[in-house]
Amino acid sequence: MSKTILSMLCAGLVLAGGAAHAETRVAKPAPVYDPALAKSLGADEHGMRSYVLVILKTGPKKATDKAERARIFEGHFANMGRLAFEGKLAVAGPLDGKEDRRGIFILATADIDEARTWVATDPVIQSGEMVAEYHKFFSSAALMMVNEVHGKIEKPKSAAPAK
Repeated sequence: MSKTILSMLCAGLVLAGGAAHAETRVAKPAPVYDPALAKSLGADEHGMRSYVLVILKTGPKKATDKAERARIFEGHFANMGRLAFEGKLAVAGPLDGKEDRRGIFILATADIDEARTWVATDPVIQSGEMVAEYHKFFSSAALMMVNEVHGKIEKPKSAAPAK
């Protein structure tokens, strides 16, 4: 019986604490529609736009030479940076490797052929280290702001220590 009372007391404290915490929260103002921003991001009336989702999968050729592999992946990351800078790559990231899926790109185009030309510039594709699978994708136009926001939250790399 004392365990039941203790459990009820704890539950009451948690609920009371949650209610007290809720009272101290400050409500965020409702967002205000910004037609210029919507237009600049290519948004439709629902704030959405078309993209091409690219799934990068393990390709037929794996670079076994460490220096060559490093060069290929250095080029891969540089290419992603270039595409992002040009406003073509909205989002990119690695996957867990299941079913040979290695990563994704979300490209700022609705045209799969155009996406193919952009992805063809990537050294991991050129070398056969990875192959690309293309899908039409519809999502928030706000994805186009990921690179800008990411630059504001990524901690700058400190300069190499002097030797």
